[in-house]
Amino acid sequence: MNGRADFQEPSAEVPRPITHIGPDYIPTEEERRLFAECSDESFWFRSVPLAATSMLITQGLISKGILSSHPKYGSIPKLIFACIMGYFAGKLSYVKTCQEKFRNLENSPLGEALRLAQARRRSSPPGHYYQKSKYDSNVSGQSFGTSPAADNIEMLPHYEPIPFSSSVNESAPTGITDHIVQVKVNKYGDTWDE
Repeated sequence: MNGRADFQEPSAEVPRPITHIGPDYIPTEEERRLFAECSDESFWFRSVPLAATSMLITQGLISKGILSSHPKYGSIPKLIFACIMGYFAGKLSYVKTCQEKFRNLENSPLGEALRLAQARRRSSPPGHYYQKSKYDSNVSGQSFGTSPAADNIEMLPHYEPIPFSSSVNESAPTGITDHIVQVKVNKYGDTWDE
């Protein structure tokens, strides 16, 4: 060595280590840009068209008499409801597309977490899942930085269902009789049974 420490160039992008993606996660600049892009695209390409279409269909149903209008407010409440439902349906319908965009993002901890979660879902056979408690012990003591949802899903062993017997003697509750106790009450509130 020549007495100088070798440093990386400041312009060289060093991928951040994958940390646990949780509520305190701070997205990278590229991830923030992609969040804004997904928000805009889901609004203009999904929410607006679905809201407008649902309002037109609702107004058509009201004008044909299939839906009734409010006596005081007319068709406005139903149109507002249709608009809100169309808006949220549009936002929800864009989630898979946005996830795919994040999966294709290079040097992104969030993209890496989504890729790992997708790989886990594809590699595991269809079965029963349960949510692991955050208090369960972690054998290795380490988290590998996948999403919280992917960290908390574990496979349960596949069990065959127990056949249900419809036999009266096996399925009837025990200790219950058909005897009905009649309680009489007089006008003073005194009770007795017969």
